[in-house]
Amino acid sequence: MLKIGIFGVGHLGKIHLSQLMTMKDVEVVGFYDPSNAHAASVTTQYNIPRFTIAEELIQSVNAIDIVAPTTLHYNLCELAIRNGKHVFVEKPITNTVEEAKTLVKLVDEAHIKFQVGHVERFNPAFLALKGYDLNPMFIEVHRLAEFNPRGTDVSVILDLMIHDIDIVLSIVKSTINRISASGVSVMSNTPDIANVRIEFHNGCVANLTSSRISLKKMRKMRLFQKDAYIGIDFLDKKTEIIKIKTPADAGLFTLDIDTNDGKKTIAIDNPEIKQSNAIRMELELFRDSILQNKPVAVGVIDGLQALEVAHQILQKIGQSQPEV
Repeated sequence: MLKIGIFGVGHLGKIHLSQLMTMKDVEVVGFYDPSNAHAASVTTQYNIPRFTIAEELIQSVNAIDIVAPTTLHYNLCELAIRNGKHVFVEKPITNTVEEAKTLVKLVDEAHIKFQVGHVERFNPAFLALKGYDLNPMFIEVHRLAEFNPRGTDVSVILDLMIHDIDIVLSIVKSTINRISASGVSVMSNTPDIANVRIEFHNGCVANLTSSRISLKKMRKMRLFQKDAYIGIDFLDKKTEIIKIKTPADAGLFTLDIDTNDGKKTIAIDNPEIKQSNAIRMELELFRDSILQNKPVAVGVIDGLQALEVAHQILQKIGQSQPEV
């Protein structure tokens, strides 16, 4: 049985809590949240104790789930690791790159399980591509959201785009050569909309756009690689593969197209989307990594790498801002 404590029971924290409360081999020992309003609703609904001292909750459990504001991540992670506790922390891993680098060392020395909540890795539309050979040379991403004051304590890069940064880093088999970026603060004190171009040493280019001031929601990623186009709709949970037909594509819908090199046959594949709860899946994998001594799904190095790129982007945006 995994005894776990949750830090932060705001909007996302309550979602985590609802999943953990119904999870096999998991006991939620209690929660920590300085907000009396959050605490009152959780104690009433779930009948679990509220801890008012963070260290007391950490000492009462085997693992903690951190869904607190980003600025609190490092201190809570450090306290838990130094007490030998396993950690699940929401993205971004920490507020600064130096904090994340310190956690990498602490995790390595403590030999505990440490997972970062990059939840889009577990989106059914992305999971549908498991086993497919992804080797993109151009990536186009749009992640648009309507304005919501919640989350504006950090920039749109750390709030939304970091999801796509993590996905791109996980599928591009190369290191970064160059980053260019521009962004604008509209409704908050940090960039609310940004466009980023990431160039990799293998020639792949990723063009990412994120906005939290849009009138409609969109979470789409398009991958272009030799002989294939892959479309991923993270919002509507749809995946499409359009590629030059091979003998293995028998049974797929095909279409003949006239080109300058003659007629080519393309095959259209819509992989089966197995509906699942991405948050529940990542938390279950965290549980299994501890109880079955398995590697975590998204580790501390993954969290650090995504954060490093995010901060490089923020630096580029800062450099591109006109002087007033």
